[in-house]
Amino acid sequence: MPMKPLKPCKHPGCPNLSDKSYCQIHTDDRPSAAARGYDSRWRKARLRFLKVHPFCVTCKAEGKLIKATVVDHVVPHRGDELLFWDESNWQALCKRCHDRKTMMIDRPNIYRY
Repeated sequence: MPMKPLKPCKHPGCPNLSDKSYCQIHTDDRPSAAARGYDSRWRKARLRFLKVHPFCVTCKAEGKLIKATVVDHVVPHRGDELLFWDESNWQALCKRCHDRKTMMIDRPNIYRY
């Protein structure tokens, strides 16, 4: 019986092939969301923040009122707990704007080889 072809690893810049989403090297390199601080305390704080800031700040600046669904860290916290919980470092974004910001601003080095 023929085997399924291998796919490229989904880790940015990884040239390895795998029969899963990630190669063996990158399967366990990211801790769970709870281990990174996104636990029940964060979920409650996130909901409170979105009630006070219901619209995406990026879309609002463009004159559109789009419901915010994500609380983004303006400056990526990279595990710094003080920066993680600093509400002045939070902004309400829609998923589309958050994904764009994350790929273009928070992680620009993944496209440089």
